[in-house]
Amino acid sequence: MTTQWMNDESLKHIEPYKLEFLQALVFESSNLRKEQLMPFLMNIAKRSKEKNISFSDEEIDAVVAVLKKQASPEELSKMEKILAMRAKR
Repeated sequence: MTTQWMNDESLKHIEPYKLEFLQALVFESSNLRKEQLMPFLMNIAKRSKEKNISFSDEEIDAVVAVLKKQASPEELSKMEKILAMRAKR
């Protein structure tokens, strides 16, 4: 996935440093296997806390909607798994 998603008009209210953080995560997670997903997500939580980065539910919904528009079927599958884990918390 390219960085084009970050330019979507519906994300203009989100700070650029947050979008750059997410882009780095998208790039890092691109080759993860299913069993690597949970440790990766735990690492994300730690890194975001260290950098004092948090997202409102509205920001998360906006980012997910934009990413879904541009995602491949494989990327969509990964997103759905992550969102399912998020919903369980």
